Amino acid sequence: MPQPVPIDEIAHVIQLAVAPVFLLTGVGTLLSVLTNRLARVVDRARRQEDKLEHLSPERQREMLDELRKLSRRARLMNWSISLVTACALLVASVIVVLFGGALYTIDVSLPAATLFVLGLICLIAGLLIFLREIYLATIHLRLGPFQQNDKNR
Repeated sequence: MPQPVPIDEIAHVIQLAVAPVFLLTGVGTLLSVLTNRLARVVDRARRQEDKLEHLSPERQREMLDELRKLSRRARLMNWSISLVTACALLVASVIVVLFGGALYTIDVSLPAATLFVLGLICLIAGLLIFLREIYLATIHLRLGPFQQNDKNR
């Protein structure tokens, strides 16, 4: 029969798990931002698609170009969301591994560190892709009368 784990060891594991839990909170908030942004891109694309059939051929070409840009942005957001979600899963796995190691009194430092670093790599990659999407959104931004002034510079 396995020996019960002393309460001070469980308390120590809980202390170790607090940092990943805070990271999960931040990642959850980031996921909310990313999914809201994706929803806005999708909504804009749907509105533009609805207008497409009522436009002249020249204007349809412009609209199709905009739809291609929106599609690229949506794909980038999807990648970003996937990577940030992978980060959350890896960080949650760190917490499970820490508790498993404490319950079964085995050294889990290498698996926990590996999972945590992989989670951070996914987070960094997701943020870089998000930054790329932001760049694409702003480079194609139209600001009415300001658009003409930018062309003259």
